[in-house]
Amino acid sequence: MKIKKLFVSAAAFVSAALLLAGCSSNGSENTSTDNEVTVWAWDETFNIEAVNQAKEVYNDEDVEVEVVTMSQDDIVQKLNTALASGNTDGLPNIVLIEDYRIQGYLTSYPDAFADLSDIVNEEDFASYKFAVNKVDDKIYGVPFDSGITANFYRTDLFEKAGYTEEDVNNLTWDDYIQAARDIKEKTGKKITEVNPSDLGRVRMIMQEAGEWYTAEDGKTVTIKDNKSLKYGLELFAALLKEDLVEQTSDWNAGVTAVQSGAVASSPIGAWYSSTIQGAEDQSGKWKVAPIPSLPEGMQAAQASSLGGAGWYVIKGVSGEENAKDFLQKTFAANEELMGTLAEKIGLVSTMLSATDQPAYQEASEFYSGQKVFEDFSAWTADIPEVNYGDQTYAIESVVAEALHRIINGEDTDTVLADTQKQVEAQLAN
Repeated sequence: MKIKKLFVSAAAFVSAALLLAGCSSNGSENTSTDNEVTVWAWDETFNIEAVNQAKEVYNDEDVEVEVVTMSQDDIVQKLNTALASGNTDGLPNIVLIEDYRIQGYLTSYPDAFADLSDIVNEEDFASYKFAVNKVDDKIYGVPFDSGITANFYRTDLFEKAGYTEEDVNNLTWDDYIQAARDIKEKTGKKITEVNPSDLGRVRMIMQEAGEWYTAEDGKTVTIKDNKSLKYGLELFAALLKEDLVEQTSDWNAGVTAVQSGAVASSPIGAWYSSTIQGAEDQSGKWKVAPIPSLPEGMQAAQASSLGGAGWYVIKGVSGEENAKDFLQKTFAANEELMGTLAEKIGLVSTMLSATDQPAYQEASEFYSGQKVFEDFSAWTADIPEVNYGDQTYAIESVVAEALHRIINGEDTDTVLADTQKQVEAQLAN
């Protein structure tokens, strides 16, 4: 999933991440017939275009597939209200749901989604996806895009600061802080853009360690003794306190920081690539490296995820079998479609065999001749599996304040102990 408002406030991020339902472009609700499959998704240039390309290869004259762009303002109200009432009137056959959110729906409404175990081969996709789209060994989602993270960086700025390509490919997060100091001193630029109210990159570090705000059960809060959470918060507090990053307050400011050349790197999800390439005058000045590594003993893999989504079928809507057939013949198994989507929208698929497609072997002129899709795909296979649970955003709304307290000089252990109590109290209500 291409998240277009990652580095915004925690509240805004929640809204962006809940792009699951809504109204049609003319404001009317949608219903399906046996011969019609309705798909709800967001982002005209990414997810919606992906469905349109899938329609081209589906080739079933007896089934009409309608894709509807969702209104973000109506998302929570429409889907949650419908599922809570058990009334599927107006709901689509297929809905795209972001990985961080799906466990909440699957556990709260276990009978609302169709079992897709018969159309999804778990071995065909990156394993981490099934930590979120399964319940009791049943697969409920067709994995879609990878949220694989990468360190996009300006080769010219790092070179001026004394760093080679090999250096950048082997950075630790502690090295990243030193690189930020060197880049600021030698070039006057900041290492990256950061919104202090957003924890996206801290979340990225936690998954790199194979940890989350909760334990493996997705429920037990683990903030107080969470080493990677502590490390991530202290890391970004240091970057902010030393004025080594470009502080931003919203999505557009972050884009401007990158495209204007004010920053030397951006460790973020691969879906951000199209935004970086929007700075056409910087073509040939960028490359992509793995995200920096964690301290010894903390890291599960030098890979992580940020964002990503899957396709889900809602039960009880007319046309359910056709919806499953559409997914089976497109996003669940069609390697050629994955290659087309890599070319058309820059999709990094979680389908492992997508790497055999020509698009994954092509060198990118923008990224200095690097075969970026090949690298993204290789790193995707290493992403640690994490159970995000069903309270990620509720927890993060509390944890967001912890970074500000640490920046202001409070003891991190004390802050996290306080935050643990606050989160436990909130979840108990």
